[in-house]
Amino acid sequence: MGKITLACRVQSYAPFLAGAHGHLASLGIHHVEIPVPQPAEVDTVAAQLRRFELTATTLHGECDVRRPDTAAQVAAQMPALAALGARILFVSVKAEGTPLPAVYQRLKAAGEVAAQHGVTIALETHPDLVTNAATALATLRGVDHPNVRINFDTANIYFYNHDADAVAELRPIAPLVASVHLKDTNGGYRCWHFPALGRGVVNFGGVFEVLEAADFHGPCTLEIEGLEGEQKTERLVCDRIAESLGYLRGLGRV
Repeated sequence: MGKITLACRVQSYAPFLAGAHGHLASLGIHHVEIPVPQPAEVDTVAAQLRRFELTATTLHGECDVRRPDTAAQVAAQMPALAALGARILFVSVKAEGTPLPAVYQRLKAAGEVAAQHGVTIALETHPDLVTNAATALATLRGVDHPNVRINFDTANIYFYNHDADAVAELRPIAPLVASVHLKDTNGGYRCWHFPALGRGVVNFGGVFEVLEAADFHGPCTLEIEGLEGEQKTERLVCDRIAESLGYLRGLGRV
C-alpha cells in the first residue's frame, strides 16, 4: 500500500463549506468525497472540482434497502458518478426491521447495477447491517456480490460498539473493504468526540498495516466531525484538517 490515496470528506468543513475546496487545494489534497449531485448540478460541481484540481474518489449517495426499488434508486445515481469519474458510491444502509433475505436481495441487485457501471457500493460502518466486523461479514455473505463492499470508519467502530478496537475489528473484514474513513475518537460509546487525527485512541499505524497486508488500494478519506457542544470556527475546522494531514505525513503515508 505504501502511500495512501488521501481524500477529504468535504462535509468535514461544515458549516464553512464555501472555503473547503480552496483550503484542500492549498494543503495539496487532491481528492474529495462529496454528496451525489442532482442531475442539474453535475456540470457545476464538475467545474468547481476542476477549478481546484480536485477529483471525487467517492460520492455519498442513497441506497435505501427498506424500499423494493433499491436497485433503481442506485441506478439513478450512476450518471453522476460517471460524469465525475467516481468509482465508489458510499452509502449508509439500515434494515430497521426489513426481513434480511429481502435486504440481501436488494443489495445484490444494487450491486449488479453498480457493476454494470464499474462502481463499487461501500457500506458505512453503521448499525444495523455494518455495526461491527461480525455484522458486516454476515451482511456481505448474505449479499454475495463483489461490487458490494465495506467503508470502514475507524471511529464509528468505537461509537457504535462497547470495548471496541479498530485494528482488531478491521482484520477479519479487510479484504472486503473498498474505502476507509480516517476519523479519530476518544473511544467512548456514543460519545461525539472526533478530533484531529492523532488526538484520540485510534491506532492508525496498525490500521494501515492491516490494510497493507490485505492489498488495499482504495481511498482513505479524512472525516473530522468535531466535539459535542463546541463552538466551531472556520479556523478551527481548517486547522484540524491541516493537523490531520501533518499527522499522516508523520506516519509516512502521504
